[in-house]
Amino acid sequence: MIGILGSFKAPVDNAYFKAENGDGIFMLLSNIFKLAGAIAGIFFVVQIILAGYGYLSASGDPKKAEAAFAKIWQSLIGLLIVSAAFVLASFIGKILGIDNILDVKISGPST
Repeated sequence: MIGILGSFKAPVDNAYFKAENGDGIFMLLSNIFKLAGAIAGIFFVVQIILAGYGYLSASGDPKKAEAAFAKIWQSLIGLLIVSAAFVLASFIGKILGIDNILDVKISGPST
């Protein structure tokens, strides 16, 4: 297909891109979990930066400092929940024999 961006080719013949024996849904779930984890990590970093700025700019106001500390604490709890979800999904995948539910291999172009 030739368009505005040029031509596109199919992915490299790689085992990661081949869904056999009903593995396609698990590959999809794995990619969704990885995307959600990356978004949660980026959100955590942004929240910590904003809370740190709020804490520094509180200038002695106890209510602002307390709100910033609460935001930091809530961000840490959120990151803990996301991490626990990854551990739980991996654990359930191992119990059910689904090896690629959280396959952490990063496939790239092969030369």
